[in-house]
Amino acid sequence: MSRGEVAFAKNVDWSVNNKPELHSDSLDKAVAGLLSKMTLEQKVAQMIQPEIGYLSVEQMRRYGFGSYLNGGNTAPYGLKRADQKTWLKYADEMYEASVDGSIDGSKIPTVWGTDAMHGHSNVFGATLFPHNIGLGATRNPALIAEIGRATAKEVAATGIEWVFAPTVAVVRDDRWGRTYESYSEDPEIVARYAGRMVAGIQGTYNQDYLEGYHRLATAKHFIGDGGTENGIDRGNTVIDERTLRDIHGAGYFSALQAGVQSVMASFNSWNGERVHGHKYLLTDVLKGQMGFEGFVVSDWNAHKFVDGCDLQQCAAAINAGVDVLMVPEHFEAFFHNTVRQVQEGVIPLSRIDDAVGRFLKAKMRWGLFSRPKPSMRVESKHPEWFNAKAHRELAEKAVRQSLVLLKNNGHVLPISPKSRILVAGKGADNIAMQAGGWSVSWQGSENTNADFPHATSIYQGLRQQVVAANGAISLSVDGSYDIKPDVAIVVIGEQPYAEWFGDIKTLDFGQIDNESLAILKRLKAEHIPTVTVFLSGRPLWVNKELNASDAFVAAWLPGSEGQGVADVILADANGSVQHDFSGKLSFSWPRYDNQFTVNRNDKQYEPLFPYGYGLTYKDSITQGAVSEIVSKQTEQVDTDNIPLFVRNLSPDVKWGMLDGSAPLALVDGPSGISPDGYSLSMQSVNLAYQEDARKFVWHSSDKSASAILHFVTPKSAKGVLASRFLELKMRPDVKKDNTFRLQALCSGDICSNSVNSSTLATRLKKGVWNDVSIEIGCHKINSVSKTGLDALRIVTKGLASLAVADVALVKSPKEGSQLFSCP
Repeated sequence: MSRGEVAFAKNVDWSVNNKPELHSDSLDKAVAGLLSKMTLEQKVAQMIQPEIGYLSVEQMRRYGFGSYLNGGNTAPYGLKRADQKTWLKYADEMYEASVDGSIDGSKIPTVWGTDAMHGHSNVFGATLFPHNIGLGATRNPALIAEIGRATAKEVAATGIEWVFAPTVAVVRDDRWGRTYESYSEDPEIVARYAGRMVAGIQGTYNQDYLEGYHRLATAKHFIGDGGTENGIDRGNTVIDERTLRDIHGAGYFSALQAGVQSVMASFNSWNGERVHGHKYLLTDVLKGQMGFEGFVVSDWNAHKFVDGCDLQQCAAAINAGVDVLMVPEHFEAFFHNTVRQVQEGVIPLSRIDDAVGRFLKAKMRWGLFSRPKPSMRVESKHPEWFNAKAHRELAEKAVRQSLVLLKNNGHVLPISPKSRILVAGKGADNIAMQAGGWSVSWQGSENTNADFPHATSIYQGLRQQVVAANGAISLSVDGSYDIKPDVAIVVIGEQPYAEWFGDIKTLDFGQIDNESLAILKRLKAEHIPTVTVFLSGRPLWVNKELNASDAFVAAWLPGSEGQGVADVILADANGSVQHDFSGKLSFSWPRYDNQFTVNRNDKQYEPLFPYGYGLTYKDSITQGAVSEIVSKQTEQVDTDNIPLFVRNLSPDVKWGMLDGSAPLALVDGPSGISPDGYSLSMQSVNLAYQEDARKFVWHSSDKSASAILHFVTPKSAKGVLASRFLELKMRPDVKKDNTFRLQALCSGDICSNSVNSSTLATRLKKGVWNDVSIEIGCHKINSVSKTGLDALRIVTKGLASLAVADVALVKSPKEGSQLFSCP
């Protein structure tokens, strides 16, 4: 921060009024006594948070880490569909290992943190409430508190103590992939909701605060996450401090007033400086001026981006004010490096004591030291809380209240359940689409209806009521039918996504899905009254779809209780309204496809539907046709670099596996994939971000197997060869033989270039990421082979393990990379 900014900062008051008095002399004394008996190693262990996909029970016993987490794609013992009892069993094992002082000498209990984003959403079978963007449309703070309490109960039933929620971001650019995690573009709604959600999760101060089933809550991500330039996740928020406070700080004021115990630092930068290394924001503002008495936790490997840091060490983040470091994979190295940095004076011992003291106080406030292991706690002996009937009914109520009616020409809605109804569209019987990201898995993209037991799709909810009323209903994804229906309900929208992967460059829904409009147009041409139910994590430009619809409902991401949609759009058997629309837009709806930033109180404000818009059945507003003109968006295309697997897979490639004589098996999803009977497995690991790399493990020494990056669409070898080099990052495993060949651009048995194991062994360092550039075009290949074209093959016979990331076709090799030229 420049001198000018520091001077300006003194004019901004961050003080929080009406904050509960959490300070306690007896608590201070208890923590001071505990700290005085702890070794440096025990203190540092309290500050480090590993992830269960990489942490073993034995490592917990050896180090006594203060906390651990499950990421969006991991579950106990690698079981995606682990039940409530299995989660509780795992919690017991980690707890017992943490209080076993036989190795590390520490008996301080650990706590388990989880992203309960919209209910206990990572757990198979949990109740999934609408995502925050839908809850913002309800305008019902009391409902938010109820959902917080229900979430806390389901989390308690699995033995987990700490919730990474609520997200209190205020979104300014709807292209951001986390828009649906925000309640509103309006800081007033975010401020009104944040404190209520915290109170629901933690309990109300001076009543049931941190007692019984209540869990530790986390306000995130401090600060400016929703304001990055161009809506780029983890990007740069460029605004003055007063705007940072008034817009992006709103939710933290009410969260602190509710006594929130944890605040998660944000990935983004503020005016070019990473928040994770920003001492002024984390220490001077949050802990100083705002008087935050809890602890600051980092985001997933976010410390890596602070100047002077990497995955395995970050004194700068600790010195800036981060108290608990989320280090999913490299926690052992981070532990030893942090101990060394304290011993060398790089990190003051006083900073360690402050960080650990803050965390221990939160543990004591929650009563951790007086509670037994998870399965023996009073609140854990309520398995009936998990996916309770009352929670499902609450979620259904939330769905009803979140729906926003944008168009209802000719009063097509409500629909008589005695009608002949056609239900169409990709989202009609697709619970994964209505749940979105952070639902059983991180991105939610590989889920099926089978991953959501007890849940109800929108079609299933409609069918229940139509059948009960003796109406006729049929499901046809493409909108085809044998008998002409009285009315069609078409459920369309975005496919699931989560942070980072969900960033988009245009709001034009037609560029995301160009098939759904054809269904709507065909039904319109056949004079069938059509209702569109739109599933999305943000407002999108849908002018064409609006014009092709008689009625249009913004349903957001409603979660597991799809029947809530039927409750509103269907009349009862007597033709009366069951539940009227009450939802109001908490995000302005764009008039133009390039209207990325349209927010309430903008000086120039011209949305298609303004903030607060939402029709009811009493309204008689006919929506005229809206402009379908698409803007000319010019984008600089980098023709020198073609990403294949950078962050995620490009649309024309997939990972595949060859095992002996078995056929090529293409795999979907980022983790835990291994076709039946194959000796080769793939799992997601981290390079720079969460799950942006893939690790392949060969389990058999008897046969040759290959990991392959395969072009799934026809590709001209001549076109690919114009790039000249295949570039990637590779990390050979230190514990295996790693006798493998690396082949680039292959078709059939012919590869453009092949590097043998002996050459690789002498050039690549084990256990670290190596930059690799392979020249292509060395051998002529058949671009029309029946087997198609492979960009990369990693072939081995024997036990091996390696990780791969950032695969791209480039014109010239990266400076400093290991270059493998044509032989």
